Amino acid sequence: MRVLGIDPGLSGAFVVLDGKEVIEWGLMPTMVEGSSNRVNGAALASQWRFLNIDIAYMEKVGSMPGQGVTSMFTFGHAAGTVRGVLGALEIPVRMVTPQAWKKHVGLLNQDKDAARSLAIQLWPQWRELDKKGHGQALADAALIALYASEVK
Repeated sequence: MRVLGIDPGLSGAFVVLDGKEVIEWGLMPTMVEGSSNRVNGAALASQWRFLNIDIAYMEKVGSMPGQGVTSMFTFGHAAGTVRGVLGALEIPVRMVTPQAWKKHVGLLNQDKDAARSLAIQLWPQWRELDKKGHGQALADAALIALYASEVK
């Protein structure tokens, strides 16, 4: 079963697992629209179209105290673009809270970099995880996909 794990947002990532094997991954593609950065939906569609994805799991996140209206709108726009691409490609999607997937993989109440450390242990040959910023987004997406493949 091919599962797509998605850490949404402009600095997010996606990972496709077939079983526990990483078969495709990428950082969220972006483009400039006016004075704003946006997720490039066409790029996502071209990356996902022929991967035979059975289901997608996307992290369900909400606003946090102290976040401004503009940043929340930008995040919501990014998540909406991802949902639209999934719908257009007829890929079923389920939302998963950070608490649910982190509890499943044993990372509840751990620091932000704990996911990257776990992902490096699970996929030691995947060098992109070594990069702190990008590696964290990829690790989150991979562990969301792992959660999805194990809980079905």
